Amino acid sequence: MKLNLGELVVTSPAFSHGGRLPDAHSANGEGVSPELSWSGVPEGTRSFVLVVDDPDAPLVGGFVHWVLYGIPADATSIQQGGGAQYRQGLNSRGEPGWRPASPPPGHGTHHYFFHLYALDEDLGLPEGLPAREVLDRIGAHVINQARVVGTYSND
Repeated sequence: MKLNLGELVVTSPAFSHGGRLPDAHSANGEGVSPELSWSGVPEGTRSFVLVVDDPDAPLVGGFVHWVLYGIPADATSIQQGGGAQYRQGLNSRGEPGWRPASPPPGHGTHHYFFHLYALDEDLGLPEGLPAREVLDRIGAHVINQARVVGTYSND
């Protein structure tokens, strides 16, 4: 995988990089996924993959909140509560779709990493893969990657 060299940028109008996720994206609110958008798409991009994880979760390997793939190269955003039009992988609960932020009370601030990967092809991965398998399969096809990080706590 190549490191982010600055071309690809992912942002959210719902939160600033390092800022708090609004309650709407947590189990304390509507529990919908935040809107995301990206720019600086590298030449040769054929599809995107999005993986959202919380490395602060008190589990080995953290907690995966969302896995989306088969996002076409001409896409530039995912609307709030969106993503169902793309192939859904499994979150750490073994379910497809967004799992809202819900750190254990008293566990401090958690960081939610929204990783966007630009790939040199659409690998045609089947629905329902866990994040680790998706990441293993895309490794040789990543042109560039970017991330935006939101935070949340229940303290």
